[in-house]
Amino acid sequence: MASDQMTEFGAGEASRLGGPARCTQCRLGEYEFDWARSYGVYAGSLRAAILQLKFHRRQRLGRRLGTALAAAWAEEVLDREIAESEAAVLVPVPLHPSRQRGRGFNQAEELGRGLARALIHKSGQAPRLETRCLRRVRATPPQSGLALRARHENVRGVFEVRSAEPLRDRLVVLVDDVMTTGATASACAKALKRAGARQVAVLTLARATPQFPDIGMPSSHLPVDDSPRERQ
Repeated sequence: MASDQMTEFGAGEASRLGGPARCTQCRLGEYEFDWARSYGVYAGSLRAAILQLKFHRRQRLGRRLGTALAAAWAEEVLDREIAESEAAVLVPVPLHPSRQRGRGFNQAEELGRGLARALIHKSGQAPRLETRCLRRVRATPPQSGLALRARHENVRGVFEVRSAEPLRDRLVVLVDDVMTTGATASACAKALKRAGARQVAVLTLARATPQFPDIGMPSSHLPVDDSPRERQ
């Protein structure tokens, strides 16, 4: 919520409707996904870890950070309705092939693998990870620096489902590293629902909140890979 007044209004709405408080964009139905949650704020040591993952080829760090998503998973209906259900599917937000070749990997896939591993350790089973059913059909400029409307236009029609069968009538959990305006996640959710997904939830490692001051996160909250390779 962007203000105390909005928080109070949202709390009142939540009490009246018996559900969670929602921001203006969610109340107006501007998103195609059903709900979204993040492990933490995109600031401090969490931001630094994500930048190391994306721009320093630390795939193993991605899998370690993916275990943090299990905390966000456990706090929501996911833990009750999905963790023990075979109807849920994990889908990483795809990169365009040219960008993935340049980076060497898709950070969302590594986070998804870490999340799946953490859920297996926790409950003995986890939703299936589908890394090829959703694809980005054209390259686009980075979302950073674009206004809200421009972000939505930038990703309009960019995603398509290449294989609908694994998604049909299932709850899809879309996994990514950072969510800012939700434009990318919403575009992905639209494609997934067109392919037959029953519901789309979004789970990201961090939420960028440019309307708030930076909020640091103690490094002790983050999973650490203490292998010699990661210390280099």
